[in-house]
Amino acid sequence: MAKITFSKETYLKWFEEMMLMRRFEEKIAQLYGQQKIRGFCHLYIGQEAIVAATMSALIKEDKIITAYRDHAHALGCGISANEIMAELYGKVTGCTKGKGGSMHLFSKEHNFFGGHGIVGAQIPLGAGMALAEQYNGTKNLSVCYFGDGAARQGALHETFNMAMLWKLPVIFVCENNEYAMGTSVERTTNVMDIFKLGLGYEMPSFQVDGMQCEAVHIAIAEAAERARSGNGPTFLEIKTYRYRGHSMSDPAKYRTKEKLEEYKLQDPIERIRKTILSKKWASNDDLEKIEEKVNEIILASVEFAENSDYPAADSLYTDVYQHEYPFIIE
Repeated sequence: MAKITFSKETYLKWFEEMMLMRRFEEKIAQLYGQQKIRGFCHLYIGQEAIVAATMSALIKEDKIITAYRDHAHALGCGISANEIMAELYGKVTGCTKGKGGSMHLFSKEHNFFGGHGIVGAQIPLGAGMALAEQYNGTKNLSVCYFGDGAARQGALHETFNMAMLWKLPVIFVCENNEYAMGTSVERTTNVMDIFKLGLGYEMPSFQVDGMQCEAVHIAIAEAAERARSGNGPTFLEIKTYRYRGHSMSDPAKYRTKEKLEEYKLQDPIERIRKTILSKKWASNDDLEKIEEKVNEIILASVEFAENSDYPAADSLYTDVYQHEYPFIIE
């Protein structure tokens, strides 16, 4: 694969997208504290480089599926902040009509297929989506995200075996933020380098620095080229760190403040900011204007959600089953 270089436009896009993801979730945390948003809610703060750099390496026809820490992925796929915020509020204008909430964002239009609350459930689904693309003869692929906790699920091994056997166009991404809820990786396995799980299936498997957009983009681009060429799946263990607890109800007392501050020194947004400023691609004032634009988008999304209606009571019985069958059995 030819050496990848990154333009000024790419860096500015990364900065704006990651800033939107982070400020959006910071607003979510505030609204959750005000009980405007309820239920389960899992924040992605600190991990934004993974989504931003994945999206810059893909095409819009590619399919994305992930677990319940899904706000950033939804934004990255192009679902509007308005639709996501309304969904978090449980409003009918949300991307799943107020019925999915934080953990079950979805948009067929934007090729984003969840948001899944069952740990590891999206892994075989991600391979199934890739199988559909292969069957239909497209050059599109599926990217399937999961956490280090889901890497312990048996479904992963069944899926890896079939994906390699059939050479499915899928990229498996383990977002290793070091904790499955509050349980550290070293307490759940003796295989500390999770990417090695793919080697038993002779799947190309690599470890990637998830705090660097450049490293993530290159890894995803190489895996995408492999998939589109008919050479099957790739497994990427992308090392990252979440700054908040597992969910809004988690005070994260299982780790030290020193460890958290150590990771914040590698903050992906600040790294991109420094690169942009050092190359004189933008000034501090320019970047502040981008942040102002992001804040306006977020404030507008809150207003949109506040002014939207809750689903009607009779909608409880809609969107439960698929009634239109593609064939008729006689």
